[in-house]
Amino acid sequence: MATRIGDRAVVLGASVAGLLAARLLADAYRSVTVVDRDALTSSAAPRRSAPQGRHVHGLLARGQQVLEELFPGLTKELAELGVPVCDFGTGLTWYFAGRPIRKAETGLICVSAERPLLEARVRERVLALSNVRLLDRCDINGLDSSPDRARVTGVRVQPLGGAEEVLAADLVVDATGRGSRTPLWLRELGYPQVPQERVKIDLTYTTAEFAAPLPVDPIGDGAGLVCVAGPGRPRGATLVRLHDRYALALYGLLGERPPTDPEGFLAFAKKMPVPEIHAAVEHARMITEPVSMHFPANVRHRYERVERLPDGLLAIGDAACVFNPIYAQGMTVAAIGATVLRGHLERGVPPRPRDYFRDLAAVIDAPWDMAVGGDLGFPEVRGRRTLAVRMANLYMPRLQAAAAHDATLSTAFLRAAGLVDPPQALMRPSVVTRVFRPRPRS
Repeated sequence: MATRIGDRAVVLGASVAGLLAARLLADAYRSVTVVDRDALTSSAAPRRSAPQGRHVHGLLARGQQVLEELFPGLTKELAELGVPVCDFGTGLTWYFAGRPIRKAETGLICVSAERPLLEARVRERVLALSNVRLLDRCDINGLDSSPDRARVTGVRVQPLGGAEEVLAADLVVDATGRGSRTPLWLRELGYPQVPQERVKIDLTYTTAEFAAPLPVDPIGDGAGLVCVAGPGRPRGATLVRLHDRYALALYGLLGERPPTDPEGFLAFAKKMPVPEIHAAVEHARMITEPVSMHFPANVRHRYERVERLPDGLLAIGDAACVFNPIYAQGMTVAAIGATVLRGHLERGVPPRPRDYFRDLAAVIDAPWDMAVGGDLGFPEVRGRRTLAVRMANLYMPRLQAAAAHDATLSTAFLRAAGLVDPPQALMRPSVVTRVFRPRPRS
């Protein structure tokens, strides 16, 4: 339990990142207000300002662990609703270069919950806290600050149909996601420009849902199939079993565009190197029209490199770093970021932005390097290819190919991909030896 260190905290955005921040701030501040522009109800429907909620999301193993720490029993609650909950290494079938890696019991939990349902259940728990309130259907217009602009003192908001007002705050946490305006607001307050890293990938993903049961079911009691794109193969797919239906997400990088008409969608699926995916949906009943979303680039805001920052303002989740969604890192990195916030709150003093952003950067480094390094494996993607990136992009295909026959390597890979182990764990001598040992020809 954190020591009470302030009177009022305001969280901008009721995303997963915002809800996790509110849960932790409730232990350290007398009152916490969560502000969101959407009308939020108890239903698990996609939110207007989070259109990505209509698409397949992944909660990686480390994300599940953090959510269970903060909301004990959440995994069981979701399972009782019919959400598939299984082992990360046996409930999912992972394909690289069209070949599955060997299934293995990892002890890591995979929760196949669509994002709106997960958000709704977390939001219900957060709003049950006596000192947390939600201010929805409310635009966020900007920050309020002290006369010398050394401290953020609140947020200017405008409820639907009402006049602008100021929410006073000892601490403001930006969890508004990809559309975060914190870099702009800082410039308006006279602070230096926040350095930004961008790696353009020109990704489009298209998702359609199908009625259960599937006429041909390659998933069974598991959670799904994951067909990962790679150099020379800029197309991928994820087929998942949800609590009452199935969803297929097709994606293309480097300008590939999965169609939104049903016939074109199925034709795109047929071109996947994993024929089980098309076979599963070819004669299934499509219950939603395919819907697309474009994702231009990975974006990282380097707040830790800004020489001056005002007190009283932090950012978390996609407001700090936006990842290529095909790696399913977003919600899990938000959860890991929440553990950084918790560490600072437990110090018993208001978080210092420079220290917080330094520590946040340290935990973002590994998933950022994994995602961007994977994208730079495509020769067409422009970016700085360090020796470490080049070596990793030579090594990882070898590891994945060897994991087709070696459950120990599958486990090592999935622990790193699930953000439980650091990427460096894949370079341990015991792993490298297994990757390069001779194998009989199949």
